[in-house]
Amino acid sequence: MLATPFLRQLPERLFDLPRSRLLWLLLAFAAVVIFSGMGLRSPWPADEPRFAEIAREMVESGQWLLPMRGGELYPDKPPVFMWAIAFFYWLTGNLKIAFLLPNALCSLLTLGLVFDLGTRLWNQRTGATAALLLMLAPQFLIQAQRAQIDAMVACWVMVACYGLIRHFFVQPSWRWYFVAWAFMGLGIITKGVGFLPALLFIPILALKLRDTSQFQGTLRWRCALGPLVMLAVVAAWLVPMVLAVNHLGTDEALAYRDNILFKQTGERYADSWGHIQPWYYYLASVIPSLWFPLPLLLLALLQPVRNALRHSPEVLVLLAWVVLVVAFFSLSPGKRGVYVLPALPALALSLAPALSGQRPARWFGPAMTGLHLLLGAALVSIGVMAWNDLPRLVEKVADYTQDPARLHEAGSLLFTLGLIWLVSLVALWRSQALGRWFVALMLSWLVFTTWGYRILEPLRTPRNVLAAAEQIAPAGGQIGMIDFREQFILFSKRDFTHFSFFSSLEQEDRNAWLWMRETPDSYLIVADRHALSCFTTDGAKTIGTAHRDNFLLLSDNHLKPECEPPASVLRFTTRQPGTWLK
Repeated sequence: MLATPFLRQLPERLFDLPRSRLLWLLLAFAAVVIFSGMGLRSPWPADEPRFAEIAREMVESGQWLLPMRGGELYPDKPPVFMWAIAFFYWLTGNLKIAFLLPNALCSLLTLGLVFDLGTRLWNQRTGATAALLLMLAPQFLIQAQRAQIDAMVACWVMVACYGLIRHFFVQPSWRWYFVAWAFMGLGIITKGVGFLPALLFIPILALKLRDTSQFQGTLRWRCALGPLVMLAVVAAWLVPMVLAVNHLGTDEALAYRDNILFKQTGERYADSWGHIQPWYYYLASVIPSLWFPLPLLLLALLQPVRNALRHSPEVLVLLAWVVLVVAFFSLSPGKRGVYVLPALPALALSLAPALSGQRPARWFGPAMTGLHLLLGAALVSIGVMAWNDLPRLVEKVADYTQDPARLHEAGSLLFTLGLIWLVSLVALWRSQALGRWFVALMLSWLVFTTWGYRILEPLRTPRNVLAAAEQIAPAGGQIGMIDFREQFILFSKRDFTHFSFFSSLEQEDRNAWLWMRETPDSYLIVADRHALSCFTTDGAKTIGTAHRDNFLLLSDNHLKPECEPPASVLRFTTRQPGTWLK
């Protein structure tokens, strides 16, 4: 058995290392896990192709202030995350690496701050425990290897929380206090919710009201200057953006300004138009799965955590802040699982003191062991069903490919992952259940981000559809698309035209008809589910399946004789965007 006394004593030996050595060892281990598979895959929908394409256009055009998506202004998010991808693309020339680097580095910084803060508040063992708990949560690892904005926002939020907690609970440090507010500003111009660490003042002020002797040297009138620092950082982007928009003076530029300042902030929070979920969505669907096993561990450590809430104001403030953040996002009708990611490091920090000092309840070990066994058996079973072409699995894979060999290869991957969980359960039977889970999760992640990425890559990009279109279109021919998605621009080796992301299908239809009438050797990609009034699809060439759609290629032979003119002529052409594909 692998569960030798040496392995069982390994955590204790690691915790006894000098602080700097332990920190670097943790970061080195995390880097292996987080950077695993980087460069093996392209940007995948839903969000990654959008941000990668915007960053690519920044580098190609030299215009970084106003983000452009396929030549059209992109108003949904401030540009900081896209700047980071663009910087690494400019630096490396490799988009497959550049689009993942910002979040990978931010996640390492988050881990380092969690370790350092836990060490300063309690001890080295607690700091290391908090960092390892954070790595246990699937949402942290998933976002560390995805090009979505949330991991970067979570990092800026963690820096701000670190500064405030260090100022109020470690020792007074006005430098860290104002650094915290500066990073709140950076968080705001990254995604808008960077102000979340300011919610820490609610439990801090409650503690002050309960005991006026607390925070004597830290909670002073000088604190009121913090928001000014935050606003100064926001102004560093806001003022140049407004000046640039006013200089352009176009309707599109003015709409960009109004959209990003008003529609994408307060209006999106209070009256969201997408991702509508009930108020309990995070509590019922997101936290139990994507933060697992931390919620289960909280229940298993309920008594030690209650004691900490009474005797440790740091734990009280951190847990109260987690509750406030989850409540804040729960009040908005629009919800996505990634929104609550910034609260995850604080939860890991809240649980670490109890876990490092006491064992969880007796039921926790058997429960984790049962789940370990169940997950391994489920993965093996699904793998076997994939090998045997279970109709439901075949139907699911058909949304992405018509090649049955892809399902069989995915079955082999799942079977292997299941074996990892089952073998680790047997080999480490005498180890603690949480440790076994950690080992199995890390090994599974390494397999998924190498072998799994290779399997999924052709299923998660539209390259097959575009390659078929490029084969049919003559050299120099242009490709257009109705109801486009950013990945089609990003992967196109031909000039690519779209008809505005903000247009209705009817207006895109009319603009596409006009474009094809005026542009020789032009071809149009459309999903076969669309009913078009200006084109006929009779005899149209089927060019493949991607992203749960079947696509057709239309030529000028499919133009109807007449078509209603569009309300306004809108077309945006990107010259050979797929040159990054080498």
